[in-house]
Amino acid sequence: MTPNETTIPEPENLLRGNEKYLDNALRPSTWGDYIGQEIIKENLKILLTAAKARGQTPEHVLFYGPPGLGKTTLAHLLAKENGSELKVTSGPAIEKVGDLASLLTNLSPGDILFIDEIHRLNKLIEEVLYPAMESGNLNIIIGKGPSARTIQLDLPPFTLIAATTRIALLSSPLRSRFSGGTFRLEFYTDSEIENIIARSAEILDTEIEKDAVKEIAKRSRFTPRIANHLLKRCRDFAQVNNTDITLDTVFKTLKLMSIDEAGLSYSDRKILDVIINKFSGGPVGLGTIGAATSEEEETIEEINEPYLIQLGFLERTPRGRVATKKAYEHLGLMFPKIL
Repeated sequence: MTPNETTIPEPENLLRGNEKYLDNALRPSTWGDYIGQEIIKENLKILLTAAKARGQTPEHVLFYGPPGLGKTTLAHLLAKENGSELKVTSGPAIEKVGDLASLLTNLSPGDILFIDEIHRLNKLIEEVLYPAMESGNLNIIIGKGPSARTIQLDLPPFTLIAATTRIALLSSPLRSRFSGGTFRLEFYTDSEIENIIARSAEILDTEIEKDAVKEIAKRSRFTPRIANHLLKRCRDFAQVNNTDITLDTVFKTLKLMSIDEAGLSYSDRKILDVIINKFSGGPVGLGTIGAATSEEEETIEEINEPYLIQLGFLERTPRGRVATKKAYEHLGLMFPKIL
């Protein structure tokens, strides 16, 4: 079995072995186990069923959305439901046209190629990918100058599944070639996160109280990956203290992790504190916030800001970032009266 095959060992076997397999153990392996994203799942089921009925490979699919929402898991599920082998790579890993050519020519009929973070793919490599996606041809230029010539290789039928957290960075020609569909993964509801935590706790063979499940879900930023991360840390705390995961265990664990009742981390609160206490609530520019908090601008913009804005703690204005009344209340501060 090659490292890229989609066959995922059963959870109970994984948990007897090395901890490095734990994330795979928690990853859903059937449509029934995959909680949430119902509209996307229905579309994908129709895509697979129709392709099987025609005896064809499914068309190319693009997933996008914030990290941790299940894009990679959906790729694994598609491969498993289709009975296909999954080859996994990422945009940054494909550095040369030869790298892409090697991947494509080693595919077998019906294989699925999954490219994560495809927005980081080199534009020259994109040009080679277009005919491969459209007509199954790989055009390679050999030599340089007047003696250069093009070799066209026929590729076996395959499906490309791509994932990105920044769809705006994908070129229009590349986006348009995902004829199977472009799907945005949405944030999860609290009830969906609770179901995910309960399922993960069962796989981990860990006892957890219902109130503890709700508390972890409330602080998970509507994201399954974060929910599972917090659950594992609570499990560690409970194991060290020889107890089950109770509500008190969750409180103590998340306090150690500096995650408050709204799911804000230390860096989230620091950003709000800087805007409110150093810059009178804003507006203040992103670069200034980064300098004052010693955080990279990209980190603030991609990791911290989306959740703060989603909670209504932060506003983006043409002049900069502004802390809202809800942010003041969350930090226990008096909102200034407008004269």
